[in-house]
Amino acid sequence: MNAPRDGRVGQVKEVTSLANPVVKDIKALALKKFRDQQNAFMAEGLKLVIDALDLGWTIRTLVFSKSGLGNPAVEKAAARTVAAGGLVLEVNDKVLAAITRRENPQMVVGVFEQRWTALADVKPSGNDVWVALDRVRDPGNLGTVIRTVDAVGARGIILVGDTTDPFAVETVRATMGSIFAVPVARASEQAFLSWRRGFAGLVAGTHLKGSVDYRTVDYGGKPVVLLMGNEQQGLPALLAETCDRLVRIPQAGRADSLNLAVATGVMLYEVRRSALALEKPAS
Repeated sequence: MNAPRDGRVGQVKEVTSLANPVVKDIKALALKKFRDQQNAFMAEGLKLVIDALDLGWTIRTLVFSKSGLGNPAVEKAAARTVAAGGLVLEVNDKVLAAITRRENPQMVVGVFEQRWTALADVKPSGNDVWVALDRVRDPGNLGTVIRTVDAVGARGIILVGDTTDPFAVETVRATMGSIFAVPVARASEQAFLSWRRGFAGLVAGTHLKGSVDYRTVDYGGKPVVLLMGNEQQGLPALLAETCDRLVRIPQAGRADSLNLAVATGVMLYEVRRSALALEKPAS
């Protein structure tokens, strides 16, 4: 690194102590309270950091292991961070392990500003698909849904009610970088219901009492909001009543339900299949 090491923002600093105040602030991001206070979150891995930079996310701090010195990709990410006005920390393995709370941490960690999409700006059109999740509790489930939304080509996520934090370390890990590609909005139940009244597309919800097989519904030709219930309780009455269609995923074995992320994935691929079938030109 050729940049000065005076610790100013937009510069590079070598850190070896866990007592360093910047290191303490980054470690604190493990707790939602401090993520909210700092409006920041942590993402691990060189690929994730590069993806975030490419997609225009604001990086505050780049932390990299000394073993990354001489690695062209790491050096380039550090240079981009400095150019963007961020701070670069060159640390030892002890500091990196403390920051990530992992014995074998990734070589690079980035601290980014959180980014939310306003619910009022969510205006599905055409064959757009959005997923609304009611009070999702498990960060692994939320992260997997965000990753699936990205993979299937859906447009984004609406978090309804008191949900787990999409910027929690565990959630970000489960997204495998899709947190940077998928818009996320949040709303109370009442705010979502108010927004839904102005939505002219199809709202489809999964429900154990749904009488319609999810494969028999035509989801094409209109924007769709897929509404998924809480892991333990499913959709509450108010949200179930706002759905245009309540559907079920048949269970062939002894299990009476699917994991939330799996069920959302099954539904998303069916919804997108239906929409894409209409987009194919007649042969």
